[in-house]
Amino acid sequence: MLDITSLKNLLAKPQKIVITTHHKPDGDAMGSSLGLYNYLIQQGHHTTVITPTDYPDFLSWMPGNAEVIIYTEQTEQAKALIADADIVFCLDFNNLSRINEMGEEVRASKAYKIMIDHHLEPEDFDDFRHWDINACAAAQLVYTFIVDVLDNKKLINKDVATCLYTGIMTDSGSFRLPNTTSAVHRVVADLIDAGAVNYRIHELVYNSASENRLRFLGHCLSNCLEVLPEFNTAIIVVSKQDLEKYHVNTGDTEGVVNYALSMASIRLAAFIVERPGMVKLSLRSKGDFPANEICKLYFSGGGHRNAAGGQSPLSLQEVVNQFKLILPEYKKLLIQ
Repeated sequence: MLDITSLKNLLAKPQKIVITTHHKPDGDAMGSSLGLYNYLIQQGHHTTVITPTDYPDFLSWMPGNAEVIIYTEQTEQAKALIADADIVFCLDFNNLSRINEMGEEVRASKAYKIMIDHHLEPEDFDDFRHWDINACAAAQLVYTFIVDVLDNKKLINKDVATCLYTGIMTDSGSFRLPNTTSAVHRVVADLIDAGAVNYRIHELVYNSASENRLRFLGHCLSNCLEVLPEFNTAIIVVSKQDLEKYHVNTGDTEGVVNYALSMASIRLAAFIVERPGMVKLSLRSKGDFPANEICKLYFSGGGHRNAAGGQSPLSLQEVVNQFKLILPEYKKLLIQ
């Protein structure tokens, strides 16, 4: 394991560094990764961000995005970079299964592995861990890693600040979720002072939908939404035919589950979608309802108390039926 002094000494001279994050990266995954990238390149490190899969177009504007390597599209180049790395930063995930086939490449690499994450139950694969389950975003932890661990706040420039702001904004639900503490607002204030243009970032992330995406959203709410009032639960179920009909691209399903949760009486919302070879679930909840427990116990997943995900090899209808059969076990929590 690395201690802080050894880590600082390691980063005091140029290193070959890979930064990676979980598959199908969201705003926090890409914001934290590119924020750290823009910090490290200022110090002369040879740094590459490698994502396991593609990610939404509405995140492609961030500084440094043009240099990102997508593992599924540039596999051999990515493998070579991981094998040759001195350091691999693992951001916004804490289990190597979350980076798919890349996981074994990272595990086998001689590089030091540094985890920066806020999810429960980390796997023991890392050499240094900056981990806090109370942080609202991995991007918040990248900020504290730079400022508190490395004592290098002066290198948080506009590019770093822009990316980290994006990660915090998206994972905090635009600063409205319970994880948005006063400490988060102080970090965000520093990022704005460093050059992050908050209103412009919001515009680029949230006001860049395609016509197909809006029509797909309308279809979800009109035709795919089922409300179970006896459990204060709402479900949106989307088939592969729906995805094909509306030409759904990566990122187009992002946030759909939140519309189901927005109803006043709803405490638990599920978005269940049929993907190739797998059914995916996204759960969101209000208050202290443990969405992550359902995903962990029944759907090979996990996450945070109010935002979690899972998957199942069963058919779409079987997964929907299974989810509904689970609800009576949680009825007391759902109707309180």
